[in-house]
Amino acid sequence: MISDVPLGAFLSGGVDSSAVVTLMSELSEGPVNTCSISFGDPAYNEAAYAEQLATQLRTNHHVEQVDAHDFALVDRIPEIYDEPFADSSAIPTFRVCELARKHVTVALSGDGGDELFAGYRRYRWHMNEEKLRRWLPGTVRRPVFGALGRIYPKLDWAPRAVRAKSTLQAIARDSTDAYLSSVSILPNDVYGRIFSSTFLRDLQGYSPNEVFRRYQRASDCEDELSLIQYIDIKTYLPGDILTKVDRASMANSLEVRVPILDTDFAGWVCGIPSELKLRSGEGKHIFKKALESRLPASILYRDKMGFAVPLASWFRGPLHQTLVSRLMGHTMREAGIFDSDYVAKLLQDHKSAVRDHSAPIWALCVLEGFLRKLTV
Repeated sequence: MISDVPLGAFLSGGVDSSAVVTLMSELSEGPVNTCSISFGDPAYNEAAYAEQLATQLRTNHHVEQVDAHDFALVDRIPEIYDEPFADSSAIPTFRVCELARKHVTVALSGDGGDELFAGYRRYRWHMNEEKLRRWLPGTVRRPVFGALGRIYPKLDWAPRAVRAKSTLQAIARDSTDAYLSSVSILPNDVYGRIFSSTFLRDLQGYSPNEVFRRYQRASDCEDELSLIQYIDIKTYLPGDILTKVDRASMANSLEVRVPILDTDFAGWVCGIPSELKLRSGEGKHIFKKALESRLPASILYRDKMGFAVPLASWFRGPLHQTLVSRLMGHTMREAGIFDSDYVAKLLQDHKSAVRDHSAPIWALCVLEGFLRKLTV
């Protein structure tokens, strides 16, 4: 919080940013400057929770709504990131940095809390799957659940309770491969079909799971949860989360600091036993217990929402024709990386709501923009 220029914080209404702002308020002589963005779509909107805490702490709170069709930044992402950066939350991240810079020069964020304290839902799902992996020997688990995973339909449109295909496939795999699948932009069935035969030959058998395997071998983690947290801290946190915020903030001349990732604090947290981080299906257990005297239960124990944009509806509506012209156009064909017929099928299946392919389509869109930028 030491700064010679105006200082504030991002406030999403989630646990981590709320914790940071609460502690800042306790240490500040005057009101803290807080910044939030809201979405018109309630499925993506946490603004009410941010407003609740801002009112409670009497912060100088600034909010702007991001249009549900705010895809003006799509073409700027290759320029801002200087690489094909395929996390779609780069758009709202840029907007909140843009808003913050109107009021402050330095902003604190809550990044790192999910990785350190096991806050992601995928950690809970992975540990539930681990119970089955430990109970069933691989000689039974792999063929039985592998077959079930192949024949079970992909029900993206259905309630979560019956969308079991990914879970069945995950149980058939070993722990590290299953975790890679849970964080991958490309589902395994898409990954196996989207590339051209020439590109697959050039890959010479390379698989992304080699990265996770390397960190698995290098770790001395004593349990499965610590291992996947370690992998995230070595890959997802620096390669996605921190890169996303760093590039978006620098593009707006804003400095962002991450107090939860303070070296001493993070090192201490890594020594906390896993059973105190994920308990009875509740992530960040010890962190939330420590904050109960400071934050309301409506913030601490509500369902996690994430920080995303409504890609699925974008790609079925106003962006569909743009996507078709770009992903089936000259730039992608010249690259020779993808099977054009399969890309066309992805677009059509998504348009007709047969499958939700928004994540791989977004990745393709960003890559196309990056490749187009290289040829200018």
